[in-house]
Amino acid sequence: MACVSEKSVAAAVTVSEAKTQLSSLIERVTDGEEIVIRRGKRPVAKIVGYTAEAKRRKPGALRGQIWMSDDFNEPDEEIERLFGMRD
Repeated sequence: MACVSEKSVAAAVTVSEAKTQLSSLIERVTDGEEIVIRRGKRPVAKIVGYTAEAKRRKPGALRGQIWMSDDFNEPDEEIERLFGMRD
């Protein structure tokens, strides 16, 4: 079974075409297409859409800004009553 990509098949343009049509090529890339730039028949570059990397979380970045009460994990009488766990 063949795998079908959701991306459009890459279009190829020459360097001089890329220079004169850069705005329209960027618009096509924004729509999900990939553009290959050729020098003669040889591919030399590819224009693809930009996706920002997700910021890595730093453990302990909020240390000292968040607190929990000492009894946060203790049973709550009102909640137990509401769920029928207590009279």
